[in-house]
Amino acid sequence: MLKVYGLKNCDTCRAARKWLAAKGVEHEFFDLRDISLDAETIRHWLAQVGLDTLLNKRGTTWRKLDDADKEALDEEKAVQLMLAHPALIKRPVFCRGGKISVGFAKNESARSHLLGL
Repeated sequence: MLKVYGLKNCDTCRAARKWLAAKGVEHEFFDLRDISLDAETIRHWLAQVGLDTLLNKRGTTWRKLDDADKEALDEEKAVQLMLAHPALIKRPVFCRGGKISVGFAKNESARSHLLGL
């Protein structure tokens, strides 16, 4: 089954879930703020997509961080930040069979990769 990780109030996550339902894709949604996400899971995601893809530096959560948290950012520091501030994870994160995809494309053809991951 496709697992979708995101925030329930995120417009992109809502659009993704609506699209999946319209396509008849069975999926389970996990709100990043309501679950106990562990460092191992984030490291697994990072190994597949990299820090630049997984870490959301465009949101208000990133902008509100202290400069000290943003400086000398390595993978382990990023993992700890994402654990402390789940909104720093780009979303949605789609998982199936150990493979992941991050984000929800605006055009239909780019979305098709989600069905096969």
